[in-house]
Amino acid sequence: MAEALVRGEGLGRTYGDGPTAVVALREATFEAARGDRIAVVGPSGSGKTTLLHLMAALDVPTEGRIEWPALGPREALRPSLVGVAFQGPSLLPPLTVTENVALPILLAGGPEEEAVRAARSLLDRFELADVADRLPEEISGGQSQRAAIARALIGSPLLVLADEPTGQQDSEGARRLLEEMLARIAEVGAALVLATHDPAVARRMASRWSITGGVLDAGVSSRSP
Repeated sequence: MAEALVRGEGLGRTYGDGPTAVVALREATFEAARGDRIAVVGPSGSGKTTLLHLMAALDVPTEGRIEWPALGPREALRPSLVGVAFQGPSLLPPLTVTENVALPILLAGGPEEEAVRAARSLLDRFELADVADRLPEEISGGQSQRAAIARALIGSPLLVLADEPTGQQDSEGARRLLEEMLARIAEVGAALVLATHDPAVARRMASRWSITGGVLDAGVSSRSP
């Protein structure tokens, strides 16, 4: 069995204190390893985004334990080992689309020429070559979403976390985007955990975790050899 990339035990996240406190996640236990393809499904406000942020080390739990056995300590995770595609706008406004996508390699200390070459290759795959030199304000929401996914997939991340990655695409665009995501993830040998409301997207994943009212049912993940 593959070593876990991320593991949570009794994980909880509460925002605020006292009577106004909001419990976003309750005693969640889960594990994801290389080869996993996991859809996290549940209604809006159920805790999907909180779960992904904890897995990405963008937030810290208020109870329980989370660790990254095959990746190392929290401070070593990004930008090279964990790729994250957020639900909302996340491209940096002063940077071109190419510069945004290249950013993880640059932040990891990679050479600029390599970063730009890798970014332009991914932009071509995600049908964004014609907007590579534009600023985020000059492209559509769907294009911004695809660029953010390309940024999450640049380099060789081992864990990719995506929050509603097809939410701003039409049905055909969503299908093509998901196909390209899965192809790229297979190339680098990463695990994919994505939150989605789209049943068609969820069906393409090998495993499904459901979450309602902050309560996670992670089940058992199907893994590639």
